[in-house]
Amino acid sequence: MTFITKIMILISLIFLVSACKNGKLPGSDARKIPYDPKERVKRNLEQGKGFRLSNSLGGGNNRGGDFQFASSNALWKASLDVIDFMPLASANYSGGMIITDWYSDERNLDESIKITIRFLTNEVRSDAINIKIFYKTCDSSNKCIVNEKSGPLSRELKKEILKLAAVYKKQNDDENYQPYVISDPKD
Repeated sequence: MTFITKIMILISLIFLVSACKNGKLPGSDARKIPYDPKERVKRNLEQGKGFRLSNSLGGGNNRGGDFQFASSNALWKASLDVIDFMPLASANYSGGMIITDWYSDERNLDESIKITIRFLTNEVRSDAINIKIFYKTCDSSNKCIVNEKSGPLSRELKKEILKLAAVYKKQNDDENYQPYVISDPKD
């Protein structure tokens, strides 16, 4: 290394060490970091340390992008309950997709189905989910043909998911219902 390179490294190290206060990086005091995640996000956004995508992107429609936590999303829970007999290949809540593995029953081993459920919104309504069903038929030499079919099974699954999601949503709303009670000033 040349003398100039050594001087540049030394100066860089001095600046790095001087940026630290008592051996800690600036802003690393854990006592000043809010415990509540919403407060932490708010503080980080105010300080310019992050960004947030809003639903107003893409023409202002309110579809997708604002999903609830998985255990409180009625559509998500209902979908998993309706297809619980099938093995899952992927269940990505943040991506809004459930993909099953190939499934066949004992009666017809040459034919299998695979279901893909895509969530378009977290509201319980008929256009909230998109269900695709793929059929795989194999012959004796293990040559398989895969086709997507939209038929009565897709409609029946959607109907069952929406019925169960409506029940879950009602249960969740009833549990979270807290009436506003005006107390008597004499109490």
